[in-house]
Order: sequence, then C-alpha cells, then structure tokens
Amino acid sequence: MAAATSEPELMQKIVSLCKRRGFVFQSSEIYGGLRSAYDYGPMGVELKRNLMSEWWTAMVHSREDIYGLDASIIMHPEVWRSSGHLANFTDPLVDCLVCQERFRADKAPRMAAGADAPIELADKGRAKAALAKLTEEGHVLERKGKILRGAKAGDRGYVCPNCGSPLLSPERDFNGMFRTNLGAVDPLAGVIAAVEAGVARGDDQKALRAAVDAVIAESAVYLRPETAQGMFVQFLNVQQSMSAKVPFGIAQMGKSFRNEVTVEHFIFRSCEFEQMEMEYFVEPGKGREALEYWKNERMKWWRSIGLSADKLSFREHDPSELAHYSDGTFDIEYEFPWGWDELEGVASRTNYDLSAHAAGSGKKLVYHDPEAQDPNTGKKGWRYTPHVVEPAAGATRGVLAVLCNAYAEEPADASGKGARTVLRLHPRLAPIKCAILPLVRKDGMDETARKVADEFFTAGVNAKLDMQHAIGRRYARHDEIGTPYCLTIDGQTAEDETVTIRYRDDRRQERIKIAAAVDVVRAALREGRE
Repeated sequence: MAAATSEPELMQKIVSLCKRRGFVFQSSEIYGGLRSAYDYGPMGVELKRNLMSEWWTAMVHSREDIYGLDASIIMHPEVWRSSGHLANFTDPLVDCLVCQERFRADKAPRMAAGADAPIELADKGRAKAALAKLTEEGHVLERKGKILRGAKAGDRGYVCPNCGSPLLSPERDFNGMFRTNLGAVDPLAGVIAAVEAGVARGDDQKALRAAVDAVIAESAVYLRPETAQGMFVQFLNVQQSMSAKVPFGIAQMGKSFRNEVTVEHFIFRSCEFEQMEMEYFVEPGKGREALEYWKNERMKWWRSIGLSADKLSFREHDPSELAHYSDGTFDIEYEFPWGWDELEGVASRTNYDLSAHAAGSGKKLVYHDPEAQDPNTGKKGWRYTPHVVEPAAGATRGVLAVLCNAYAEEPADASGKGARTVLRLHPRLAPIKCAILPLVRKDGMDETARKVADEFFTAGVNAKLDMQHAIGRRYARHDEIGTPYCLTIDGQTAEDETVTIRYRDDRRQERIKIAAAVDVVRAALREGRE
C-alpha cells in the first residue's frame, strides 16, 4: 500500500474537529469510552444521513430497475449457514508475546524468514521489562533505548504490527459474527447442566465444548455481518411483487456488525458500521459486463459528491484474494491519510448466493423469462438462477473519506489575518445548508433573521439561525462545520431589503434580495455549486 501524501497529523486534526464541532463523539465517553464504538453528533448524523440519501437517490429514486428493501438485522440462523458465514467468516487470530497486541495474521506486516526483526516498545521502561521477561524465557536479545535487537523473523513471514516482534502465539480461528440468543429462556442454565453432566462422564475439553455449543445453538441468532443476505433471501418476493424483469437490482442501507480483531483509523474500521449495498441480478454470462458497468458507475458517483479524482483509484483483486463466491472484484480505493484503502467493493458474486439459499431452504430461487430461448434446449422459455453483481459501499467509511477530502487549512494573509480551517463539503452533503446571521441583536435585525430562517424551514432547507458571538467567529464556526452559504442581516437590510450572501470556499460576498434568498440557495444546491 502506497504511503500517504497527507501530513501525519491530519487524522488527529480531523478527530479533534469532529468532537469540537459535533460530528463524532467517542461512545460512552463519560465512562471511559468503548473501543471501536462511536456516536454521531448533531453535525455528524446530518452528514451521514445526507451521504446515504444521495446514494439512495442515485441507486433507487433515479432508476426504474432497482427496488429498495429494509431487511431485519436478526435473521434465521440457517441463513448464515447457507451463505457460508458460519463456516468461512473467520480470521486467523494471533497474540504478540511481547506487547500483548492481538491482531489478524493476514493483515500483519510481512517480513522474510530469518530477517532481523527489531522490537520497538513504547518507552525504555517497557523495553527493560520486556527484555527481563524474554530473557527468563530463554531468548537472547539486547536493548538499546526502547528497541530490542537480536530477534529473527520466523517461518510465518509476518511480525506484530504494533512492536515488530516475531515472537507470537500460534494462530487460531476467530469468528467475526456477533452471536446472541433469541427466546425467553436463558441458555446459561442449560450450559451449566451440560458441563456438569460432561464432567461427571469424564469428557475431555473438546467434548465439553461440543456439548456447550449444542445447548447454545438451540436459541442462537446472529447480528448480520452484512446487509447482502437479506436481499438474496427476499429475491423472489421482490421480483414477484414488483413484476421485476432481469436485469434488476435490490438496494439496502443499514447497520452491520463484525467482531473485528483489529479496529483502526477512527470510524474507518469498527465493530458497528453502516453499509450501502445493492445486488444486481443478471442473466448467466453477463456478469462481467455488469461488473464493468457498475464499477464505473460507482466511481462516477463518488466523484459526483466531491471526492477528488486523484484520490480515487480502482484495484482489481488477484485470483488468490478473491472471496469464495466471486469470479471478479474491484475495490474503489481512496487515499486516506494513512494510505490507499477500500471505500467500496464491486464484486461479481456469480450465482453462488441464490444457489446456496435455494439448497439450504429447499425453495427454488430462479427467474423465468418466457421470451428468452433456453440455451440448453433451444426452446422458448428460459428458467435460470441469476448471477449477481454487488456494489457494496461503506457509509461510515464514506463519511470519513468526505471529511478527509473536505478538510483544509488556509494560512493568514500578509497582515497576519484570515487564517482558517474549513470543510469544503459538497453543498448537498453539508449538515447545514445556510446560516442566517444577524450582525447584531438589535435594530430589528434579529426579528428579520428569524423571518428569513422560517422561510428556509418552510422550504425544507436545513438552515441555522445563529446569533451567538461576533460575526467573524460565526463565520469561522460555519467554515469548520462546512456550511456553504451564510446570509448576514445588517443595517442596510432594513433600507433596501437585501442581505449579504457569503460563499464558504472563497469567502466571496454579494448582496441579494431577501425575497430571492431561498431560491438562490436552493438553485445552488441543485447545481452543487460551492
């Protein structure tokens, strides 16, 4: 992965702005917070909602061949057995024996076997303690400051991502799905009884685990790790209720949950996140054509909401990294402050999912085209299992990409004035579209500002009447929030019924009529003008 060109502290600045301006807070902060859990504040919830609304408009409201769905988060457990998640949704988990970091082996830094592997601890004190422990265990190392030298990379070919140590625990499988129980009876009593019976029989650990799993499985359900499966199991209902003809798609937005081994980069990778996914069903043999179409359509969409073209790229998966269901996948990657990383995946899933659920449920999940010729019989009327192309975007990752792309710092002018931090959000994504600012709270300016604000509310434009602090501080506040337009009511307003409109990106100002203010802003929003 290429190194990021952005300054190293950019993420810290964005995290700080997010808290200061009400975009994202650490969840349960007054209790010390919960790792990988975040709450979206007043500005963040609007930004995320606007992003997802733009996606829904592009994928559902602007097309005649895609239908919406809102499937349950908790589904029948056999859904996950048929989809392969119960068997395959696992990661190789490893513990570092030096710093105790827990990580995924497949995501760890690579290093050739036998290469020198210096171990870097957080400070000298921790390095001393680690050396003493490792020496007792028979390792021969030497310390220089906070770095331990003398270790060699092992045959596994990777080291700890936190300290660089090759001294690691054995790999073990870690299931990424959150399991819970559905029903009025707590399974704990059954687990205790099963363990007591197993101990009385003299069962070994493996037999005891199997007995416990059998009890838990009676009421076990899972929080969905993706929204896709709800669309597959409702394929037939959507197709028949809407009289949909292939090709057609089913789109869904919503929360998914993955018990991630490694959570990182603020909201980029967390255990609870939101997705924007669509399953597009096509004839067999047309998957590659649809894959090409949708990867290009999705790239155009990310650019249309303001992400810079030079910070977006395609990465095609090598055959060795393809998911078990895919015969071709492209990632749309964005250059985050830490480097290029996945923003959306566009995958050809073949007919794997519908076939798997047909086998698991005993129901025929097929499409009948009475006008098409069956390639096997040559006769009119073709009944087949559609293939699927899936554009799957992360809404929370999208929010982070938008914030990173929009964040800018402008230096002061020659007089030392004018320095500012600004979020150049696309106007349709901005949490607040227009701020109404009376210059002072007297001479009728505040009453006029209230009337202007009410006109925006009536028109359905999210505006903010802001009377706190001096006008310069209010401009600065709305620059950091990303508000694209500010309307200032001043002494001239009472004379000629005009207001000053200030444009966020270049701070340009002009006078417009109060009566035209709503229309001016709405027109700019429709056109996406900053």
